[in-house]
Amino acid sequence: MNSNRLLIGLGQLAAAVTLLGATALASAQTGDISQGAALFATHCAECHSMKEGKNKKGPSLFATFGAKAAQREGFAYSEALRNSQLVWNAETLSRYIANPKATVAGGKMKYEGLAAASERNDLIAYLAHPVQ
Repeated sequence: MNSNRLLIGLGQLAAAVTLLGATALASAQTGDISQGAALFATHCAECHSMKEGKNKKGPSLFATFGAKAAQREGFAYSEALRNSQLVWNAETLSRYIANPKATVAGGKMKYEGLAAASERNDLIAYLAHPVQ
């Protein structure tokens, strides 16, 4: 009987994880991609590029959505970000973009954060589905 409860519990956990993933993707899709592109140009482009392999002061953000933080070759990430175990999804990106220093204490990003949730949603939509 206990093994049946364990299987049910694991099934419920798998369903919850799937739902959370779908919710994170849905959040990325609720923003306005073109507004996100404009926000990227204003807030991010000085330090980041959306071109694959083109690092600036910060790493390229090409195909960032869904990737584990600090794993790209060719960029010297902070130890704090390398150790963060973050995976960039709608929730983690929103938290990081809102306040990078609080999300990854000891990180190198010199950005104070984007306070407006609607703007973060737009920026995340662009990061998830960039327009060129």
